[in-house]
Amino acid sequence: MKSRRILSQLVLALFIGGLIFSACKKNGDDPNSDIPYAHINVVINPNSTLYQELNIVSGWMYYPYVNSPSRGLIIYRLTQDQFLAYERTPPVNSNSCCDPNNGLCTYLIVGDYYPFVYDTCSDMSYQIIDGSPISPATIPLKQYMTSYDGMNLYINN
Repeated sequence: MKSRRILSQLVLALFIGGLIFSACKKNGDDPNSDIPYAHINVVINPNSTLYQELNIVSGWMYYPYVNSPSRGLIIYRLTQDQFLAYERTPPVNSNSCCDPNNGLCTYLIVGDYYPFVYDTCSDMSYQIIDGSPISPATIPLKQYMTSYDGMNLYINN
C-alpha cells in the first residue's frame, strides 16, 4: 500500500517535471533570434513633459537611449495603464540595408504609417497594437517586457 502511494507520487512528480521542461523555450523557438541581443533596462515617467507623446492613449515615440546593438525602441501607449515597447531593429534581414561605409542601418519607423510600423528596407509592415506582421511579413516585432506603476514605466528584457 505504501509503495503504491510512493509510486503514484513519483509518477505525478515526473509528469509535472515533464510539463515544466516542455514549457521552456529554446533559442530556436524565438522568431526574433536574428536580432542581436542588447541588454534593455529603461525607466521613464511617461506622464512627464519629456515624453509628451506618451501622455495620451495611442501615443507613441522613439526612444534611442539604449545599449548597442539595439537601434532603439518604439514605445506605444495602448491604454491608460498599458504600454508596449518594440525593438527598432527590423525582424527580417536586420542587416541587409546597412551601409558598410558609415555603419548606419535601417530602423523601423512609424511616422506617416501610424497605426503601423514600417520597415523601409524590406517593405514590410507590422501592427503597432500587438507587433503582429502584415503580409508578406511572417515574423512579429521583437517586444520587450513593460510594467507601469502609475508613475514610472519599466522596460526590460
